[in-house]
Amino acid sequence: MSDQWQYQLRIYLADELAEVARRDFAAPALGPLPRVLEKHSATMKCQLDAFADYVAEAEAVGIEDYPLYAWTKATIEDPVKRVKHLRSFTLHIKGEAVYPVQEADALEADLQPVVDGTSILRISRHDTNPANNPQVPERYREPQA
Repeated sequence: MSDQWQYQLRIYLADELAEVARRDFAAPALGPLPRVLEKHSATMKCQLDAFADYVAEAEAVGIEDYPLYAWTKATIEDPVKRVKHLRSFTLHIKGEAVYPVQEADALEADLQPVVDGTSILRISRHDTNPANNPQVPERYREPQA
């Protein structure tokens, strides 16, 4: 049943637009995107920046309480993955990274017309169902006690 899962939308931007959006997600260069986000009380955060924030927080307070630390750190240090995640932006609604299906549907419907395949490349939808999400690779799992 889909009601048990929460959802997240991500938007993928061309390189030059991604740099603009990292500095100011309301920049005029983003065209109608900021107005759509505002309508839904949404903001966006670059995936690479979110990963870097997670790593920095873990290093500041102690990595033992951050189970994704090693995997996330390896991701931001990989040049190919850096480029990929620089273009990807997580959309937060009312400050939340995951939200009910109705909110995801409404935001996605309003975003579809701004996806031009050139500047705003695409949208993806993710859910909190563990079966649909990547699992931590074995090499980054902590040994079981």
